[in-house]
Amino acid sequence: MTITTENTTAPAAKQPARINWVKAASWLFTLGLFLFWELLVRGLGTPVTILPAPSRIFQAVVQYWSPLLKNSAQTLFTTTLGFGLAVVGGLAIGLFIGWSKTIYAGLYPIMIGFNAIPKVAVVPILVIWFGIGTIPAVITAFLISFFPIVVNVATGLATIEPETEDVLRALGAKKLDIMLKVGIPRSMPYFFGSLKIAITLAFVGSVLSETVASNYGLGNMMASAQSQFNVPLVFAGLLALAVEGIAMYSLMAWIERRMTGWAHRSTMAN
Repeated sequence: MTITTENTTAPAAKQPARINWVKAASWLFTLGLFLFWELLVRGLGTPVTILPAPSRIFQAVVQYWSPLLKNSAQTLFTTTLGFGLAVVGGLAIGLFIGWSKTIYAGLYPIMIGFNAIPKVAVVPILVIWFGIGTIPAVITAFLISFFPIVVNVATGLATIEPETEDVLRALGAKKLDIMLKVGIPRSMPYFFGSLKIAITLAFVGSVLSETVASNYGLGNMMASAQSQFNVPLVFAGLLALAVEGIAMYSLMAWIERRMTGWAHRSTMAN
């Protein structure tokens, strides 16, 4: 006689979907900021020429979407081009400065002095040399963004532990070997980390030059809108800049995680 038993095991209960509050935090805080801004402006009755409400700014985005899109593309182009030059130049100069303590001590004060010069004072000189247009904006984005890259790369090379150098020299390694096998890999987390700072500064340089010496770009558009007291369009331009800046920063952060994930062994607690 065959006895059959039924499988009485109950199916596993489905786990309720959990909200990832870490990922949702940025959206929630942004929406909360806009909501607070909207209520504050409406509650105080602030004139639109002083501080437009977010709803009025989004209306301006829809109304002026064509010039916003065109000028945003121009600003993104000049920023990425200047930033690309800053990456190449900053990496090369950083490696050169970090190669020797003598070079580091000699050139570092010059770099600091150059970076201390307000770039708004350099733009008129660039206009004299190259005229108004794209070139001054690209150069300004380069000048204002390459310093963090230089400093971080040079710092990564200059802070190699003396004990490590002594051991490698005892094993017969030359200066070039130490730089290639230890110095450059060590400086990579500094380098990729500096890209997040440099890209935001590049936007500052582009908009600064476009405001003074260009017929295109978000800087020129916002300056024209300001002269016409079109404040919602000015804030719409700022919103476009913020979106571009966040997108490029996120891209640099993604590149940093992909290239130097090995350097980040711990995470902050929630």
